[in-house]
Amino acid sequence: PIQFIIKIPLGLIKLYHFVFANTVCRLFYSSKYLKGKWFHKWYSEGWEWTSRAFWSQKVLGKNRKLPWPTTHRITVSPNPENIIFHVDDINNFHGFGCYFQCFKGKIILGKGIYIAGNVGLITANHNLYDLDSHQEGKDIILGKSCWIGMNSVILPGVCLGDHTIVGAGSVVTKSFPEGYCVIAGNPAKLIKKIEVQ
Repeated sequence: PIQFIIKIPLGLIKLYHFVFANTVCRLFYSSKYLKGKWFHKWYSEGWEWTSRAFWSQKVLGKNRKLPWPTTHRITVSPNPENIIFHVDDINNFHGFGCYFQCFKGKIILGKGIYIAGNVGLITANHNLYDLDSHQEGKDIILGKSCWIGMNSVILPGVCLGDHTIVGAGSVVTKSFPEGYCVIAGNPAKLIKKIEVQ
């Protein structure tokens, strides 16, 4: 049998995403998240993220309560008001495998942050004496221009200063508020200082 493959021009696909995101999706997402560097032009990647996210979020229900578009490949606690981030960093919600657990504490992300795949940000651990409940939540604060490497975990109460690089596979149990450093390991330790430029 002969198969016919229809090739749709890339520009037409991008136009579809732009139109769908600006009509239907605007009814379901807060407009304050549909702007910034990922939405700068009609063919920008943000419009495609928004269009694709609509089906998994608003139709199928994965991360439904979030007022911004996100991929179905990550999990965000249903307390969107507890995540604070700059709109230019919405790309961090379109990766894979990340877990933003913020039902008992806030996650505050500085501008220009990059979060790799399979990263966990956890604001509350289970109670050691009653595993069905959680301990009191503690905020996670990540400074500007941080990079959290793949498969890392940031635990409750951690504060990382500006330009902190977390090596892949690290478990960050304590704060490094001075920033401008590379940390790595389990538990994460200071590997090197980065000169301020």
